[in-house]
Amino acid sequence: MSRKNPVLLLVEDDKSLGYLLSEYLRMKDYKVKWAQHGKEALTLLDEYFFDLAILDVMLPEMDGFTLAKVIKEEHPKVPFLFLTAKSLKVDVLKGFYLGAVDYLKKPIDEEELVIRIENLLSRIIRKEDEPSSNTVRIGRYTFNVLNQELAIAEEIIPLTAKESELLQFMVQRANQLSPHKDILIKLWGRNDYFNRKSLNVFITHLRKYLKKDADIKIENVHGKGYILRMPAP
Repeated sequence: MSRKNPVLLLVEDDKSLGYLLSEYLRMKDYKVKWAQHGKEALTLLDEYFFDLAILDVMLPEMDGFTLAKVIKEEHPKVPFLFLTAKSLKVDVLKGFYLGAVDYLKKPIDEEELVIRIENLLSRIIRKEDEPSSNTVRIGRYTFNVLNQELAIAEEIIPLTAKESELLQFMVQRANQLSPHKDILIKLWGRNDYFNRKSLNVFITHLRKYLKKDADIKIENVHGKGYILRMPAP
């Protein structure tokens, strides 16, 4: 895998199994947040970035299938797999229908779980990291993603890594809302007050860099996020 220390969300109400799995995964250099019920899991999803969620199906109050539906609606970028004792064919099919990337039956061997996770993340990360193009047109600007540079006429504006990541994120969602929460979790790993202040600073930087094209604007949608307005290619 190209990323170090992937972050996993483990949702398991059995305290013994949850402790065992979370500690074993940490031994394998994963960062793990362990939730014992669905509401706790959703709170963590709002606060942190996760590479993968591991969901038990038999959970109190909100079962794993219901939790998966919410994740798919509110956090569509987070892949999830089911780890459960429910082994009927209809349950397995339901899991995949909901969008699961895998369905593992209990009791599970810890080594097998790690191998499955490594294979899944390798495929997901490899797909995400495949660049469609090194250069992107933003109005009169050319954005070189690889070199982290904005160019207009004869001027070249070097960007920091975070400025480049933020601009790339917004370009991919050009002319539509980029919610604060999505930006913060993706780029900073956590949605909190201090990271939101940092985001405001980086937005100010990007506005300054893009001001030479009157057709390019970063609009603030109060309380929600930002929209990068740019002409259609």
